[in-house]
Amino acid sequence: MRANEFAELTAFVTVAEERSFRRAAARLNLTPSTLSHSLRALEERLGVRLLNRTTRAVSPTPAGQGLIDQLTPSLAGLKAAVEGVNAFKNRPHGTVRLNVPHMAAAMVLAPVLRRFALEYPDITLEIAASDAFIDIVRAGFDAGVRLGESIAQDMRAVRVSADFKTAIVGSPDYFKRYPAPKTPYDLNDHLCIGYRAAGGTLYRWEFEKRGKPLSVQVKGPLIVDTPTLLFSAALDGVGLAYGTEIATADHLLAGRLIQVLKDWSPSFPGFYLYYPGRLRSSAALRALMEMLRVGK
Repeated sequence: MRANEFAELTAFVTVAEERSFRRAAARLNLTPSTLSHSLRALEERLGVRLLNRTTRAVSPTPAGQGLIDQLTPSLAGLKAAVEGVNAFKNRPHGTVRLNVPHMAAAMVLAPVLRRFALEYPDITLEIAASDAFIDIVRAGFDAGVRLGESIAQDMRAVRVSADFKTAIVGSPDYFKRYPAPKTPYDLNDHLCIGYRAAGGTLYRWEFEKRGKPLSVQVKGPLIVDTPTLLFSAALDGVGLAYGTEIATADHLLAGRLIQVLKDWSPSFPGFYLYYPGRLRSSAALRALMEMLRVGK
């Protein structure tokens, strides 16, 4: 394969992952016009359109998606080979691209960013915060962070947070208007703030007591899709919110929120950093994992 052919294929996969010539060009340190020219040259050489282009979006054609499916393992193998050479260098270097939920970005990554930058000046962290469940391999990420219960079995994972305990919370003002619920069944008489997950599903509130699980489909005047808005609404007295003790700890301590149904609140696995099990992790990613690892 000629050098320009490899560059064209790399450019094509990057544009397909980013769904944007502008973002792909920034990632590859190229101009959008250079990238566009490279993609046109590849399509002309192959004699088939690989990308659908509109003024708002870029997406692979069926032929393009087929090519991506075949190229992804090969490009990942080449990247791993280069990383094998980098292991002989004194200090880890390179770029680590992470896909993480907003909560994990704030709770797991934010506290270590300064220390990591000081200890590893040759590593660039690129963090994409999103609560959507994506295929990190297909999207071009080196690793992701998810709750332990959500990670596929073919991934390798490292614990980066303690387990969580759920918390049902409301403001003092709310409880002046409504009596505190004694059991989850009492929630039918309460205003509950709904949370719609990234996949579009309206989250059911989960409970457990004496080993018996219970899930409740709550109702109320508001449905949100971000934790920030969820707790902001709860603080304003809009209704009850379903979160975690660690996310609400400061508000609970200050008395801005009050926790109820504590004896019904279950625990669940915390966050894990994960990456494809079939690939060798880079030195840069291993450095990040060691800094984030819980229980080391």
